[in-house]
Amino acid sequence: MEDNRELGLSENSLKVLERRYLKKDDQGQVVETPEELFHRVAGAIAEADKKFGASADEVKAREEELYQLMASLEFMPNSPTLMNAGRPLGQLSACFVLPIADSMESIFDAVKHTALIHKSGGGTGFSFSRLRPRNAVVASTSGVASGPISFMRVINSATEAVKQGGTRRGANMGILRVDHPDILDFISCKDDLGELTNFNISVAVTDAFMHAVEEDGRYELIDPRTGSVYLRDGQAVQLNARQVFDKIVSHAHRTGEPGLMFIDRMNDGNPVTRVGLYESTNPCGEQPLLPYESCNLGSLNVSRMVRAVVDLDSRHELSRYEIDWEKLDKTVRTCVHFLDNVIEANRYPLPEIDLHTKENRKIGLGVMGWADLLILLNIPYNTEEALQLAEKVMSRIQEVGHGESCRIGERRGVFPNWSNSSFYKDGQGPRMRNSTVTTIAPTGTISIIAGCSSGIEPLFAVSYVRTVLDKTRMIEINPLFERVAKARGFYSKELMEKISQTNSIAGYDEIPEDVRAIFVTTHDVSPEWHVRMQAAFQKYTDNAVSKTINLPNAATMEDVEDAYRLAFKSGCKGITIYRDGSRSEQVLSTGSTNDPGTAQEMQIPESREVQDRPQTLHGITEKIKTGYGNLYVTVNVMDGKPFEVFAQIGKSGYSTMADTEAICRLISLAFRSGVPVDKVIKQLKGIGGASPVFGNGALISSIPDAIAHVLHTHFGEGKTIQQDLDISTEFCPDCGSRIEHEAGCVVCRSCGYSKC
Repeated sequence: MEDNRELGLSENSLKVLERRYLKKDDQGQVVETPEELFHRVAGAIAEADKKFGASADEVKAREEELYQLMASLEFMPNSPTLMNAGRPLGQLSACFVLPIADSMESIFDAVKHTALIHKSGGGTGFSFSRLRPRNAVVASTSGVASGPISFMRVINSATEAVKQGGTRRGANMGILRVDHPDILDFISCKDDLGELTNFNISVAVTDAFMHAVEEDGRYELIDPRTGSVYLRDGQAVQLNARQVFDKIVSHAHRTGEPGLMFIDRMNDGNPVTRVGLYESTNPCGEQPLLPYESCNLGSLNVSRMVRAVVDLDSRHELSRYEIDWEKLDKTVRTCVHFLDNVIEANRYPLPEIDLHTKENRKIGLGVMGWADLLILLNIPYNTEEALQLAEKVMSRIQEVGHGESCRIGERRGVFPNWSNSSFYKDGQGPRMRNSTVTTIAPTGTISIIAGCSSGIEPLFAVSYVRTVLDKTRMIEINPLFERVAKARGFYSKELMEKISQTNSIAGYDEIPEDVRAIFVTTHDVSPEWHVRMQAAFQKYTDNAVSKTINLPNAATMEDVEDAYRLAFKSGCKGITIYRDGSRSEQVLSTGSTNDPGTAQEMQIPESREVQDRPQTLHGITEKIKTGYGNLYVTVNVMDGKPFEVFAQIGKSGYSTMADTEAICRLISLAFRSGVPVDKVIKQLKGIGGASPVFGNGALISSIPDAIAHVLHTHFGEGKTIQQDLDISTEFCPDCGSRIEHEAGCVVCRSCGYSKC
């Protein structure tokens, strides 16, 4: 553990590393330290220098440089590089795009290739726009085509079967052009959230379509087989652009999907349009790729690119900081070298991917820790000053990154398609080693390892509940906020626990106003500021920017529409929105939806069939005193009624913990089988124990009695908590901590669980 303290890793970072990244033996025991992981990765990446004439001493020096880059938590490569570099698999890329042509052979080649990529730890993107529409005639069989959505289901099932060995869950992006004949079915294909669970979906919209929306005009559908206008009964099929756009908005409001991909703008930034046009992106939307390309991503922790400035006011709770531009430049150059080496060190899952990746040598250097940097600089996230700084920082990263790519290109050679690229002009132009250099990716678990805020997102919360290894729940506090709270005299354990139950400190009068302004969370930031921040970074990003535009649950469809329109007008290449709690409100049965966006009453099946658990549920957690210590009871609900119960009792011995888990499993089984809550309460209430105590205003005689007390308080006698529940709170299925939505994915900052 000595090394871990020297590395500055938090307990949370260690937990995520042990869960997902460190080597394990055949019995699943961790056999690698974080220091060894960083040395393993640095050594494998530095080894690529040998291909370009580096001596053994130079390679060793490079290894130490790359080790320090990661060990200082100033940079992290994408997860597959951390997992696989220096190990037999050796697959280092996070994202791939696979082509799907209009033939059964191509479709099932894509299924096979998807399985191989997911097994190796990557995610896949597809454009289904080349597939003939549903019910189109298949000449070779005189049958009819099943359409793009049916083949999305095939790939979804293959993804479900692979699940990437439990280290990195499979994820896909499905894209369909807005002028495809099946576009209306595609927009609604995820209405049932039990379907296509391994897909994010986006509509590829053209500039012409967006202009038609503004003008309330019509547009023609295109037959993907011929490239000509789609005919039905001999007539050209047209749709009203405004009505299609409204349908996209309506479904995004209900489920967060589909997102939008501004396909023309994506290709405006495509450096090799003479080689091919973008049709799809990776699962989170930040990386457009040509067929069989992969991209190697990494993120720079900008909160470490600062230096303290002498502050004469000794009472100030934080040192004053400014950006260390010299350190930023040096770090960017090292990161670019790292990522270019990844292309050489990579063992690609398919020979086609090896070929096409090396033809254009795309890398994607992004940032994380942006919210932390703003806090250190005393700049509120939702201000013009923050937007100006975003442009200044990202333009510097892009400029220095391009310069380093040119320097490497002079020594190692340009990317093979350079003469067919936008960089080449009459034999002249910057001799780039990489066709793209910058990408803003979601940073999920790597930002947890680095101990910083995620990507360019605001803080999700300043205090939250974290489940630790002994199954007790602890309050995790943002270290910058804790430092300020203690220095300014408003810190208390009670306040921190109170804040942990919410996603904002805006309403806490006991916290000074200037502190509340700096420590804004994602729920304090209006959709307009979210979009404007994305646009500020996009202005100086070669590829695209992954960001979630968070909306409150009360947001209207007009709010979603405004966000989509602003994203287009402000220069974004795509947009993903998420309205708090929207996914859990969907009807979970396979029947038709009578009232979109409204949850229906669950009927108790006479046969007492056990209801399937949806992917996401909301709930409450209550602390109650027992004779065995504090019991934390979490009740997750569906339609305001209990659906499952978890309880954790701290420091009481394994047997007590095991008994508590068993009780909760049986209670949950009863609820999921439709047993009324009052009957469950009646069975549990009054069960005696060896150590009765007074707690929560009543005599608590045992752990079952305590659970009954919590259930009766919130749900007894027919009560529901639908109106009182903070529906923006969603819980990790692995540890019960709160989860965050990030660019079509969810991530738990407590245990590292993530799913796209």
